[in-house]
Amino acid sequence: MELYTLFTNGIAFLLIAVFIRHSLYRLRFFLHMFQQVGYKTNEMRSWLSVHFFSRGMTTEHFFYLLLILLMIYVVAQHITLTSGAIVMGIFALFWFADTSRYKAEKEKKPLVYTPRMKRLALLIVIPLVVLWFILFDFAHTILSMRDFAAPFVQIDPYFMGFSMVVVDILVPGFLFVAAWVLKPVERIIQNGFKKQAREKLASLSHLKVIAITGSYGKTSTKFVIDAFLKERINVCVTPGSYNTPMGICKVINNDLDAAHQVLILEMGARYEGNIKELCDIAKPDMAVITNVGISHLETFGSKDVIAREKSTLARELKQGGTLILNGDDPRVKEMAGLRHDVKTVLTGMDGQVQAFQIETGPNGTTFLMRWLDDDGLVVEEEQISTRLLGSHNIQNLLLGAAVAREFGIRIKTIALAASRMEPVEHRLQLKKQNGITVIDDAFNSNPVGAKNAVDVLDSFKEGRKIIITPGMIELGEMEEFENEKLGKHIGNSGIDLVILVGAERTKPIEKGIRSTEYGRTLDVKIVSSLFEANDLLVSYARPGDVVLYENDLPDSYSS
Repeated sequence: MELYTLFTNGIAFLLIAVFIRHSLYRLRFFLHMFQQVGYKTNEMRSWLSVHFFSRGMTTEHFFYLLLILLMIYVVAQHITLTSGAIVMGIFALFWFADTSRYKAEKEKKPLVYTPRMKRLALLIVIPLVVLWFILFDFAHTILSMRDFAAPFVQIDPYFMGFSMVVVDILVPGFLFVAAWVLKPVERIIQNGFKKQAREKLASLSHLKVIAITGSYGKTSTKFVIDAFLKERINVCVTPGSYNTPMGICKVINNDLDAAHQVLILEMGARYEGNIKELCDIAKPDMAVITNVGISHLETFGSKDVIAREKSTLARELKQGGTLILNGDDPRVKEMAGLRHDVKTVLTGMDGQVQAFQIETGPNGTTFLMRWLDDDGLVVEEEQISTRLLGSHNIQNLLLGAAVAREFGIRIKTIALAASRMEPVEHRLQLKKQNGITVIDDAFNSNPVGAKNAVDVLDSFKEGRKIIITPGMIELGEMEEFENEKLGKHIGNSGIDLVILVGAERTKPIEKGIRSTEYGRTLDVKIVSSLFEANDLLVSYARPGDVVLYENDLPDSYSS
């Protein structure tokens, strides 16, 4: 009998172990998604509402609850509790042992256990462990009142199964509660970092702060400015896409020192007020505004709101500072009228820094840069050659040159720096892989950048041309239109193979491709993931071919 009791209790413990493991995998998954959406409960709520039946309460949860009801009200009277424990354990193993739904084969942006993430995880895990212990103890108490089962089973399988599956379903709920509880704590911590950053900047009276914003091109422009200035000046620059309050504070508090003469900051925004928050940390001496597009239209609501938010940087510029604007963007050009107590410099056709005789191709970009004075007279010009791909990079180079000019850097020095520049990672970055040319444009795609990336791919004269893309995101009501427009552009190019990632999301792209004459016969493959796309590429591509990776959706977006 002891072996039989051990066996039956083992089944009950297996039931508990399977659910605890499943809940912990779910918890890690939801923590990862929460980090992906910037720890914003409203965005996490929106994400969960979209994915509720695939990630929140799944079919396994529903059918297991249904099984419990069936067992209690129909089957339990006809079988022993021992048999019931075995049934519940087998179905738990069958439905909940597999955790592949909550772990990607390869995460594009892995979960980072930052101090904030550790605090959040700890605040969830502790009550979960306590709750599991209480449920286990209570299930044992319930069973002790059922004498017929006591000799063999020490845990009520029906109560335990029901309790564990409910807790499993409520895991994202625990996340929301913990996030709300910690919100004031996080605010205090963040305010401390902001105060530290402001005090450090105030102590460096010699330091000039350059801030860059725009719908796209911020990071590329930032690195262009860095490349031009560091030829003569000691520069501190935020790495990658560090453009949030805590990202900026981290660089100021940890990396900036008294030897630096210039601090270059990228200022991103997803909501109104984001730029103001960043300027309250580091008020700029020089502001650079690249453009007003429809990136993050989903959160802003309209292009007018985006323009108003980007113009905040001009309004927050220090008195007597310098405002550098992309004059080829009408909305940005209008911002010149916002301030009359600062120096304003325009780039582009009507600006003081212009580009002529433009040539773009697979080997880079060349153009004649011309500097004009306030009266519109040419003062200097120089041939610029760079390995940066795409005509949209000319805008970034002009803005960077305008900044460098204000610091007294000569145009010949700028030309030399431009010739040495390497592409920013994942932004039309050229690579070689097993004899195949790879154009890595995987970072956040936008309509202008995507069109230019297709043009770059089309400029290659040798080898077959392949594009892999899931389309563009966060474009609000314009998303379908812009993706269809991208599809038309692909269909009108000389591309040989299109691999679309995600059947639903890429329907507008396919529709756009098929609406063109060439696109009707173009080879279009649809896959469910980037990993599947890469497998298809391996079987199709051969040495000499060229492949463009256009955008790579974060883990928080389903295909």
